[in-house]
Amino acid sequence: MELAGKAALVTGGARMGVTIGSALAARGTDVAFSYHRSSDAVEGAAAAVRDAGRRGVAIRADLSQAAGCEQLVSAAVDALGRLDILVLMASVYAEVPFEQLTEAAWRTQMRVDLDSTLHCVRAALPHLRRAGGGRVVTFSDWTAASSRPRYRGWTGYYVAKAGVKALTESLALELAADGILVNAIAPGPVLPPPEASAEQQAAVRAATPLGRWGGPEAVAQALVLIVESDFMTGETIRVDGGRHVK
Repeated sequence: MELAGKAALVTGGARMGVTIGSALAARGTDVAFSYHRSSDAVEGAAAAVRDAGRRGVAIRADLSQAAGCEQLVSAAVDALGRLDILVLMASVYAEVPFEQLTEAAWRTQMRVDLDSTLHCVRAALPHLRRAGGGRVVTFSDWTAASSRPRYRGWTGYYVAKAGVKALTESLALELAADGILVNAIAPGPVLPPPEASAEQQAAVRAATPLGRWGGPEAVAQALVLIVESDFMTGETIRVDGGRHVK
């Protein structure tokens, strides 16, 4: 896909939105971002897109509800005039020991990570078809992509992200005839969690064959590769510095 003149919607871009938005804008793409609580970070991402000479907007949305997904897609199309690329990064990243995994915590994880992926694609489908095809990029996780849970306390997250991978593969088959290519990125050690200690960060580096955190640039590079490709669909790309092979 030639990215110049296209429009993208990115959900969950609080931590990597500036880098991803800048990468898309540098190639001539307008970008809408969604946020729920992190308005400052996402407004900054939209500003970075505008600084690059493209249209950039931030839209508040509650993606835990189907109606919120529909409203977000509609608002993005109204702001940008079209929709060609859907990037679904929104996620709940919370450690919950299995004994404390309540029904409410489970449902929140599934609604935000898995259900919103389905609902956003469903809402975007008429607009992608109108554009003559498009790209959908979902976000799984390196552990789920490897079918190997590595850490206790992440059952809800792991299951949701495994579901995203399966949904990606199914959607790739369902939407291929419309010229809509659907792929997933499965990040590994890209950005340290805000609460991670120096010792914890060092342990991750030691467990990663490339010996470092990837940074948001690694994800942006993979994203551009995926959306520019015209013959890749149903794939999950692990961006994890080789973490899955160690």
